[in-house]
Amino acid sequence: MIEYIIIKWGNIVGKIEYVNVIGAGLAGCECAWILAKNGIKVKLYEMKPIKKTEAHKSDNFAELVCSNSLKSDEITNACGLLKKEMQMLGSIFVEAAHKTRVEAGQALAVDREKFAEYITDKIKNDNNIEIIYEEVDDVEKLEGITVIATGPLTSKPLLENISKLVGEEKLYFYDAEAPIVSADSIDMNIAYRMNRYGKIGEGDYLNLPMTKDEYFSFYNALITAEEAPRHDFDKLVLFEGCMPIEQMAKRGEKTLVFGPLKPVGLQNPNTEEKPYAVVQLRSENKENTMYNLVGFQTSLKFGEQKRVFGMIPGLQNATFERYGVMHKNSYINSSKILDNKFCMKENSNIYFAGQISGVEGYVESAASGMMVAYNILNKIKGTCAEFPDTTMLGSLAKYISTENKHFQPMNANFGILKPLDVKIKDKKERYTKLAQIAISDVTEYIEKIK
Repeated sequence: MIEYIIIKWGNIVGKIEYVNVIGAGLAGCECAWILAKNGIKVKLYEMKPIKKTEAHKSDNFAELVCSNSLKSDEITNACGLLKKEMQMLGSIFVEAAHKTRVEAGQALAVDREKFAEYITDKIKNDNNIEIIYEEVDDVEKLEGITVIATGPLTSKPLLENISKLVGEEKLYFYDAEAPIVSADSIDMNIAYRMNRYGKIGEGDYLNLPMTKDEYFSFYNALITAEEAPRHDFDKLVLFEGCMPIEQMAKRGEKTLVFGPLKPVGLQNPNTEEKPYAVVQLRSENKENTMYNLVGFQTSLKFGEQKRVFGMIPGLQNATFERYGVMHKNSYINSSKILDNKFCMKENSNIYFAGQISGVEGYVESAASGMMVAYNILNKIKGTCAEFPDTTMLGSLAKYISTENKHFQPMNANFGILKPLDVKIKDKKERYTKLAQIAISDVTEYIEKIK
């Protein structure tokens, strides 16, 4: 517990009476909880039940609107490791999940109603948290430190205010994300590096050539694959620039060949034949551990993505670090706006947490709220501790704050972790080693902030 708090940042010097948290979703509740447990007063703003979005059905906090699955609990699973790190740091999200879990094999699934009720009860009964039921439409009117944790379905008035705050060109209103595969799962005997019309072995792209037969087998599988169902609140107006690849393909059998799979200027050095089509992969990070399927925005079910995209030569055994999605969302280009503490570079009193900050998924959203809380606590105490990029928490923080002209929201995956110093071919063994390092480094982080 912190007995007294003195702040001296920028032009602000004095005692901190409270922290504002906007939104009582997963990120907001996690942030408020960690702050409150460490002696910080919190003003938690929530517009429900006064006003609800299309997705909200309940008046409870921390509502899970789409699914009751929180993925695997195994530490050799990226999301499982993230939950372990959060548990070590006192997460209310993880605590509630384990208290309200239902049978789901290896996955951690919860009773959604009981889960939300558990967190709501804890938050409402914490003496350090004041709940204010109102819609915030001007962040800068709030005094002191403010955390914007309003989720993917932020209200229109607040979105307009955030747009002015960060710059209209840095705010996006829906996701159109292509799948990402791990670099070590790509068959490099088939792939070759080359920019269009560039030299073999040079360039930003890996290229996967397809023969005519391979293309049409892929094409027929693509146009008949099953799409994921959408909620009413998830319906999109699809623009040409983010058209799902399966919808584009249905316009004609050669549409992709003249579009994202255009082979011109990408001569295959491994054969004397000109490719009929070429799939390009673009690196997602400086370490080149992950690659994005360029132009492959998709709304196919995850299992269908693995099946159909696995037909592309070179991706037969691909490990998908993130599947493609098309869904309604609101998020900022955090790579230009935020530092690795989820704090605005241009305003040290404003933080973002949750999916609006550029993380993707239930667990990741709650994790960002936790990180923001600890970053605020460390700032208050004058502690320089940071979440290391060897941890899943730290790697998410690094991802959202690293300049990326192709920035898209990211979920937890082993591809964003700092790579090992030695290569381990066996995936399970490699993930186990990465998890061991992460847990050890979280333990060290905890010691630093005590």
